Parts: sequence; C-alpha cells; structure tokens
Amino acid sequence: MSRLRVVAFLPARYGSTRLPGKPLLAETGKPLIQHTWERVRAARTVDDVVVATDDERIAAAVRGFGGRVALTGAGHASGTDRIGEAVREVAAGLVLNVQGDEPEVEPAHVDALVEAMTASGARYGTLATPLRDYGEYLDSNRVKVTLDARRDALFFSRAPIPHAGREAFAAAAGAAGSPFFRHLGLYAYTREFLLEFVALPPSPLERLERLEQLRALEAGVRPRVAIVEGAAPGIDTLEDYRAFVARSARRPS
Repeated sequence: MSRLRVVAFLPARYGSTRLPGKPLLAETGKPLIQHTWERVRAARTVDDVVVATDDERIAAAVRGFGGRVALTGAGHASGTDRIGEAVREVAAGLVLNVQGDEPEVEPAHVDALVEAMTASGARYGTLATPLRDYGEYLDSNRVKVTLDARRDALFFSRAPIPHAGREAFAAAAGAAGSPFFRHLGLYAYTREFLLEFVALPPSPLERLERLEQLRALEAGVRPRVAIVEGAAPGIDTLEDYRAFVARSARRPS
C-alpha cells in the first residue's frame, strides 16, 4: 500500500446510557473528548483527527480547543456507521476509528495499526494484546480473537477462544506462540472498504455476539491484527471516569 492520507475519526455522542454527557466531562480541566483527541494527534502516522458527532454541544467544545468536527445524523447504530457518513466529506485514504472515550489510548498503538496496514496492504485492521489472566479469558466483556499465521483474524468472540482449561491456559498464556489474545477496539479501514462495510446489513454472527467485526469475517474479509502490549482503560461508567481523573492528577504536569 502506498502512503495514504491517514485520518483518525473519534465518534462521540452525548446520550450514553450509562454516563450521559460523557464526552464533555471536564473534572481534569479539559473535556474527556479533548484528552482522546490529544493522544491520537500525538501519533506520528496520523495526518488529521476529526470528531464525528451529532451533538452541537460536543461540536462546540471540540471547536473550542481547536479540533475539527464532522456533524452527522443522529440515527446511527454504531460509531462505524457515524464515521461512514463523516468520511464522505473528508479527504482520507486510510480511516481510523478510535472511540472518543479512550483518553489514555497509546499513540504508539495507533502507529502500530497504521504500520501493519501499510506493510500488509490490508483493507481492514485492528489491534489485540496478549491475554494472560484467566479471569479476563472467561469474562464475556473481554472480546477474544484468534489469529492465523499471518496475524489475520480467524474469529472474534465473547466466549473463551480457543478453548482451554485453567492449567492449559496457564501453561500457554504469555509464552512464545501463545494463541490467547484480547481484542482492542481500535480499527483501520481503507476508505473504499469502510464504505462497503457500512453498506452491508448486520450479519447473523454479528447479531449473536454483538460484535460488528464479525460482519467483515462473514463477508469474507479478514482483518489484519497488530499485536501491542497493554490496553488503555476506556470510560464506560462514572467510576471509570473518577479513576481516570485520579490517574490524571498523579501525572506530572
């Protein structure tokens, strides 16, 4: 793949079920969406960062700190669908989808995904991290991914895959060649594939697992997976946000 213009989109909505107004929470002195924007902007492979939202309050806050906004319709079922609308008005060859509630996303992880896409010529890509904790392996809120020898995804599931008992997991997890990976929800698409993807109806496996990446697998497209160490905590609840505020306060200014 030749060098494409890389644009990271941060989908953000005001009406989160568990934490309404989440992107604008600002106990750190900055709105949450600004923290994510700054982290993604620090990635050396990213040419532009755009917040995709249907809410004028979020748009005003982003403009206030100098960010770029793409206003979209309100009826989107997912952040990917929102980006599918926004990208039609933005010049981008490679599109990144970074959730707006990831204020501690690692710029190096963003770069790793872009580099994996560039090196492989893949149309679709995502991230994973080695899974070493058996409790996380069993947790249905932690999405697992299995890989082939090229590091393309074979399957994603909320179930523990590949199947292993505690002893077998402990023997393999963390070792060279371990098959246990946790999926991280940062995605990359060529512009053309993103527009194809959002035009597809939700697939049967996607509906069962509630994982939109299965739509691509069922359509015959395997995402390339870049492996990184560690996972930044996202913000889903008020408790998550308070923990983030506390970590921010401990960081050197």
